[in-house]
Amino acid sequence: MGTAEETPGEEQPWGEVSPDAARRLLVAAVEAFAERGYHATTTRDIAGRAGMSPAALYIHYKTKEELLHRISRIGHDKALTILRTAADGEGGPAERLAAAVRSFVGWHAAHHMTARVVQYELDALGEGHRTEIVALRRKSDAAVRDIINDGVRTGEFDVPDVPGTTLAVLSLCIDVARWFNAAGHRTPDEVGALYADLVLRMVGVRTRELPQK
Repeated sequence: MGTAEETPGEEQPWGEVSPDAARRLLVAAVEAFAERGYHATTTRDIAGRAGMSPAALYIHYKTKEELLHRISRIGHDKALTILRTAADGEGGPAERLAAAVRSFVGWHAAHHMTARVVQYELDALGEGHRTEIVALRRKSDAAVRDIINDGVRTGEFDVPDVPGTTLAVLSLCIDVARWFNAAGHRTPDEVGALYADLVLRMVGVRTRELPQK
């Protein structure tokens, strides 16, 4: 979603944020936080990247932490939507789990800069904002756990520890943001497909027997 992550034909990054000056500051903050980390980034750094004065930043965001919260909230809302859409989709547990992993990993790869900030700067949030984001993360956890529980109930999955497996699946998906390189030899869709296959093997599904998509 940051400018470094834009692709031809993609809608404007952070288009849900207005006015445009606030959007530009958010894009600049994502880039700065991803490159330097939240604590090493100053409001002057962010304003400079956006082509504005530091004073202009405070018109739209009272603090640097408010900027991080806005980024984190939008990112976690997106993550939850991705996982719930897959969990509520058609097909059996294996198909829904594969869809969840493909889309979740694909987003973390395609928007790896944003995802690094969203997923790994949680501790920089103030207590109230952190509590809000943790609640969203728990909902995402529940969406994946529900799919795995369905697979266990139907006998499709062999999973002795559902909570532990849910954590492992989400951790595997999220970590893509740490290493994905847009100049690498795999596209976000290809990484998503690979991870979907790996996760299905993790829960004991013979992937060759699944319908091909």
